Amino acid sequence: MLKFALVQFAPIFEDKKASAEYLQQLLVSRLNHNVDMIVFPELTLTGFTMRSQKFAENMNESSIQYFSNLARQYKTHIFAGMIERDDQTFYNTLFHLNPEGQFVTKYRKIHPFSFSGENRHYTAGIQPVISRINKFRLGLAICYDLRFPELFRFYAKERVHVIIDIANWPQARIEHWQTLLKARSIENQCYVIGVNRIGHDKKSEYHGCSCVYAPFGEAICQAGANEEIITGTLSLAQVIQVQSDYPFLNDIRLI
Repeated sequence: MLKFALVQFAPIFEDKKASAEYLQQLLVSRLNHNVDMIVFPELTLTGFTMRSQKFAENMNESSIQYFSNLARQYKTHIFAGMIERDDQTFYNTLFHLNPEGQFVTKYRKIHPFSFSGENRHYTAGIQPVISRINKFRLGLAICYDLRFPELFRFYAKERVHVIIDIANWPQARIEHWQTLLKARSIENQCYVIGVNRIGHDKKSEYHGCSCVYAPFGEAICQAGANEEIITGTLSLAQVIQVQSDYPFLNDIRLI
């Protein structure tokens, strides 16, 4: 079993320090029991800024240090987002830290959101990433990736048990968010976790709807449009059972 907490909140746009302070208070007031992992929205402390160069950090700077301290404080795995600098290249990155606060792996968003100009300010990642917590295998994705089932099909072929998608998904298309998350869970027979933000930035409103879909497509928890930390448990046995009873993944033909 894997106990999770999904943190749906409104970051203070382009203010990492204020977002970090607010997030710390939120966790103290709302997270009242132990969990195995905490998942935060895309670009957790900055929001969906296009000023990537101004707010980018290397993987050993303040944002990583902040979340590393949280991981140790709560003795849990953490999945969060940041603007990663690699020389003069900038990525929209999802990183995984273990309960000791140590770096485990990172995923760079493969599909920058060209509709908003993200592709002009961030470089596309080039590879899927699978992480692990005990026996659970977790495929990683970010927001707009959700519209491209090829990435998720790769994870299915690799028999992941959970897919995590962190997002700043706007209210105007929130039904797409919910429908696509459910579809990804059904077609790939695994848990799909979607963690979205609330609030607003200079261009969009965000209504959350963070949720978890089980391997047969049923929603096991779902947030509304307000600030919320939702918790629950994932069962490895359930994924294995669904894939055994309905061995559809054996028939995948990747063309």
